[in-house]
Amino acid sequence: MFLIDSHCHLNKEYYPDGLGGVFERAAGAEVKRMVFASADVATSREAAELARAQTAGPEIYALVGVHPHEAAAASPSYLDEIRALALEPRAVAVGEIGLDYFYDISPRDEQRRVLSEQLELAKEIKKPVVIHVRDAKERSEGDANGELLAILREHGADKIGGVIHCFSGTMRDAEAALELGFYISFAGPVTYPKNTALREVAMAVPLDRILCETDSPYLAPQGFRGKTNEPFHVREVYEYVSMLKGVPMEEFAAAVKENVERAFRLEARNVRV
Repeated sequence: MFLIDSHCHLNKEYYPDGLGGVFERAAGAEVKRMVFASADVATSREAAELARAQTAGPEIYALVGVHPHEAAAASPSYLDEIRALALEPRAVAVGEIGLDYFYDISPRDEQRRVLSEQLELAKEIKKPVVIHVRDAKERSEGDANGELLAILREHGADKIGGVIHCFSGTMRDAEAALELGFYISFAGPVTYPKNTALREVAMAVPLDRILCETDSPYLAPQGFRGKTNEPFHVREVYEYVSMLKGVPMEEFAAAVKENVERAFRLEARNVRV
């Protein structure tokens, strides 16, 4: 099988002993491709550098962008720096970008501004986007999903497409994202016992629009909670979602691989298998 972790953070700060063991464990779980996500200019540069340097397995591709947590700290030159990195051959999308009203680390107006600027950048360079979105603890205090979808429509995001990563919204949010042509990515939380509503979304999302990820080092699947998440744990997500969908694991893995290649336009690249 060919498994893909479509969203992981491989930064040195999370894996101070290096990535050798991480990659070895991933290979043992048949995880052969990883998409290295970013949070700011520095981590975007780190992701792009690893993607550029990685010539053996696993395949590494990079996301470059400024996360909503970092919006207020973005320098005046951040957009030019992200543009330059996004044009590298193995940078496949602008991300992760979006809105986070749960932690509110950056003021919401700054989050909206930086999101809008990066959506326009993605349109300019014709690359998809990877979206982070999280509502306030009480949705009445901040409907990030609703605002996000309005901003995506306003900026014509249906023309560029992308992924809602680590989906945590409602069925209605998923339907709206699918109508815009976005893919829905599921991570460890879909395995948590209390997340019945999220599992219902996973069952409803069409097979040709699903991605799987770890968001490592965060959000380890149920059997590994309390431990550092790693790309090899994405197999747990594949197994769980394939079970929910009633699709044999090998068929499900093949479908997700095709989805990743469409979402990130890898079919137009010289992708190693």
